[in-house]
Amino acid sequence: MKKLKERWNIDSNFQLVMILLVFSVNGSLSVALAKPIINFIGISAETTHPFIFWSIRILLMFIVYQILLVAVGTLFGQHQFFWNMEKKMLSRIGFKKFRN
Repeated sequence: MKKLKERWNIDSNFQLVMILLVFSVNGSLSVALAKPIINFIGISAETTHPFIFWSIRILLMFIVYQILLVAVGTLFGQHQFFWNMEKKMLSRIGFKKFRN
């Protein structure tokens, strides 16, 4: 736990627990929300080639995860940590305008 606290530049164990809780809730929530969204746009495993279906579903889960990360982080009182993490992630995938 000490290495994570140093790497993420946080001080308290409580903050570490909150951050780990956000990651677990956010991961489960993004997977759960991807199914109704993919059904809403009319893509199903029965009518779409499995490679295309799972590629779209995984991409959708990634997008939902990124959006929810800051939202769930804010609900758990860790907005600044997750906003900084999101900016770093976006800049790494090519959105340089989000760089600090």
